[in-house]
Amino acid sequence: MAVTPIRATPPRIAGTMLVAAALASAVFLGWLIARQAGAAVAVLGLIAVFAASLGKHRFVRSRSAAPEAVGRIYEAELGRITDEVGLGHATIARDGTVLTANSTFAGLIGNSHVAGSFAGLFAVQDRPAIGTAIGALLSGDGTLRDLRIEPVGRANQPVLITLGYAARFDRLFAIAKDDSLQLRLESQMRHATKMQAVGQLAGGLAHDFNNILTAIIGHCDLMLMRHGPGDIDRHDADQIRQNANRAADLIRQLLAFSRQQTLRTRVVAIDDVVGEMSHLLRRLLGDTVRFEVVQGASLAPVRVDPGQIEQVLVNLAVNARDAMPGGGTLTIATHMVIAADVASLGHAVMPVTDYVAITVEDSGSGIPTEIIGNVFDPFFTTKDFGKGTGLGLAIAYGIVKQSNGFIFVDSSLGRGTRFNIYLPAAIGAPAEVRAAPASAALEGWGHGTILLVEDDAMVRAVAARALTRSGYDVLTAAGGEEALGMLGDRVDVDLLITDVVMLGMDGPTLVARARAAQPDLRALFISGYAEEEVRMRVDDPGIPLLRKPFSVQELSVAVRTRLAA
Repeated sequence: MAVTPIRATPPRIAGTMLVAAALASAVFLGWLIARQAGAAVAVLGLIAVFAASLGKHRFVRSRSAAPEAVGRIYEAELGRITDEVGLGHATIARDGTVLTANSTFAGLIGNSHVAGSFAGLFAVQDRPAIGTAIGALLSGDGTLRDLRIEPVGRANQPVLITLGYAARFDRLFAIAKDDSLQLRLESQMRHATKMQAVGQLAGGLAHDFNNILTAIIGHCDLMLMRHGPGDIDRHDADQIRQNANRAADLIRQLLAFSRQQTLRTRVVAIDDVVGEMSHLLRRLLGDTVRFEVVQGASLAPVRVDPGQIEQVLVNLAVNARDAMPGGGTLTIATHMVIAADVASLGHAVMPVTDYVAITVEDSGSGIPTEIIGNVFDPFFTTKDFGKGTGLGLAIAYGIVKQSNGFIFVDSSLGRGTRFNIYLPAAIGAPAEVRAAPASAALEGWGHGTILLVEDDAMVRAVAARALTRSGYDVLTAAGGEEALGMLGDRVDVDLLITDVVMLGMDGPTLVARARAAQPDLRALFISGYAEEEVRMRVDDPGIPLLRKPFSVQELSVAVRTRLAA
């Protein structure tokens, strides 16, 4: 019987085809890595590694190159290379059975013996998604399938699995990647976005409430001027004013949380700030709590508002005290974190630079895992009704973030809580000595003509009355266009007081146009918005800003100071 000869592939051609297939696989794997990690250079790197490995590998040259043999070489080489670059790799048969898996894949799923059903390696709730992805790939849909699924051997630690189908070898393949960093980044991004949105809302509310409170406090001041001590009406007005001031404090807390408050920053030694607070904190904690301060060596200075950092420490100390009703220990420690050690902290959102760290740790009851992600949310509290506002940690978070720093919490039930604060080091800047506050009071009856521009009628009315009682001639306007018309008719205006943010023409534009005609015109800004936002709108940093809500006395002092400049 005649035998049909089998046409063998020449060894050189077979080797070339194998190298080409291997390089194509390397390109594909490199593209996959670049797609996940955003590093296109991985493509060239993998090609070089795979080509070098193929050069060292001794292939058996035979008269036939069976696809099964090529497939086994492909699986072995690709498994080894993915191990080297830290990626898990597994091949899967059409029926879902695992054929091969490298050691990285086994480590990522927490199972040293990877065998049997591929779907069975993962949590029950993830298996339908795996089955759907495999079915779609085998039906001819060549689109790669990304799945974030939880291995049976690593509860609550999902990995990112990319599934594909290599038709040439009739194999499914899986590329596994540790997804913990991505999950942390996504969680931090969601939290930052949420805090920013709530902060913008708080900032807008603060502006409106500051206008209302300015009117309330101003009218109370005018009433107090008309009633002497012992007068029952004076007592009522004083109570109204005190409660208005309490509301103003709450607004300042909202601005602190939303990172829109005014910071008076300077370069300080953080140990000096902690040391000055020690006596106050000891009294605050009481006799049942042991208080320790551990100061680090060779700390760099930091640029912060010392008063606001003190507020952060007070808020954290109060929370720690409440978490230790039966007593315990509160420790505040400082230390230096150099740039080379930042990555080891495990917080990818922190830029690589030097930091001064403040650790506030208590031995209290701890925070349950299910709520630890909400502790910095405004108005979130675990305290009984009436015993907490839920703003303490939110304010601490806002102050630290506005200081360009970071704050993280680590806690477990029954083992206490630790807050880590990282403030960027002010390298090369000497610490400033805190100066004694200067007296702002200026005596004497006022004189001169003032143009007051304010679009809120309540604030405009009370400010005009206050300035009139102080001896000034006061002109009022509800907007920038009206004010320019009044300035065009007069040249004897000594001071222009204007709100910064108004409908139509804003305050900075009004001042610029007014000074085009009267270059020597003095100006004073008033605003219920945060100073930092105002300064983004104001071209002239030499114009002072009076923040709302202000009292009659504060307005009078600001006007006298500006006219005397």
